[in-house]
Amino acid sequence: MDIIKLIATVIMDVLFIYLGIYCIYLFIFSVAGKLIPIKQPPVASSLSRFVIYICAYKEDEILLNSAASALTIDYPKDLFHVCIIADSLKPETIEKLKQMPLQVLEVFFENSTKSKALNKAIENTADGFDAAIVFDIDNVAAPDYLHQINNWLQAGEKVIQGHRVAKNSNTSVAVLDGISEEVNNHIFRKSQWVFKLSAAIIGSGMALEYKLFKDTMSKIDAVGGFDKEMGLILTRQKISVAYAENALVYDEKVSNPEVFKKQRKRWLSAQFNLLRKYGSSGFGQLFLHGNFDYFNEIYQMSILPRVLMLGLMPFMLLISLLLPGIGPHWYLWLIATCCCYIGIVVAIPREYFNKQLFKAALKLPMIFFTMLLLLFKLKGANKKFIHTPHDHTAA
Repeated sequence: MDIIKLIATVIMDVLFIYLGIYCIYLFIFSVAGKLIPIKQPPVASSLSRFVIYICAYKEDEILLNSAASALTIDYPKDLFHVCIIADSLKPETIEKLKQMPLQVLEVFFENSTKSKALNKAIENTADGFDAAIVFDIDNVAAPDYLHQINNWLQAGEKVIQGHRVAKNSNTSVAVLDGISEEVNNHIFRKSQWVFKLSAAIIGSGMALEYKLFKDTMSKIDAVGGFDKEMGLILTRQKISVAYAENALVYDEKVSNPEVFKKQRKRWLSAQFNLLRKYGSSGFGQLFLHGNFDYFNEIYQMSILPRVLMLGLMPFMLLISLLLPGIGPHWYLWLIATCCCYIGIVVAIPREYFNKQLFKAALKLPMIFFTMLLLLFKLKGANKKFIHTPHDHTAA
């Protein structure tokens, strides 16, 4: 019995260290992000030339709307160029796109990935651009998006992540997905930049100096999670990622539970695959090169999704109450749980606190168990691209 108790104590201690540090991390970054505003760059006196890549895999109807919207961005027309990377689109869609003032690049891959599509687009892009921007097929940029990004570029930043926000809230799952995006925006983008750390790159809405984008993409061959690998490659070179809070990009949120499951499976698989690939280099970069930014990126690869924390922390608190004397005292678990919940709740924008939020919260147990089960179903998920279909009726 003493051996069993010792093993149980060690397990609880290890879990507390892992989960407790995570809870404090969420709390500090979330609260600091509310108290400290981001210093905005001055309005630029000169304008950059942009190429906008829209990665299009199927979803023809949505693409036509997104392409048309990209062309209406409020920026001099001769200073930005839209390139549609057309993968598995219908011939009639291709014809309609070719009637628009943009570049249509048809690509054909045995196994499609975003990194392959972008590298092929780079091969077919003319010289002369200052920066590249990546949009997903459903993204719609705010009219002043390019001006906002340009301000940061002219202020000397080489990589800028825009502020991606939900453009639909048609189901409870979409509401929760939108909240999740904003929590991540606050803790892992805005608050990171407040502490002079790199904002986490998302898969779209970001801009990079063109030569840097070209060089970085040549090193990426990830099936999923190209954005996470991009963040690791950049921070390892001590190139920081700025967060343009006012550069808005509207993104369709997942509204169907089954689609949500497929998307999160792809994300989790990519996250753990990259952790295996790069994880061991984190401490070396920290202690040998003083690269805390890169170490911080590695740490973010090692943590669990926030929705799992919402379920795990009360569960661990309950276990500590039922098994006194094994592992940390219950009040330490209570403090950690409070830090976790405060960190997440504080990060939710004020406008989300409405009837929809409380209705959507009823879906959290289902989302929690979905995510928990996915942790045991990731085998092989990162060997082939998993497409996330969009809801054409989302609004």
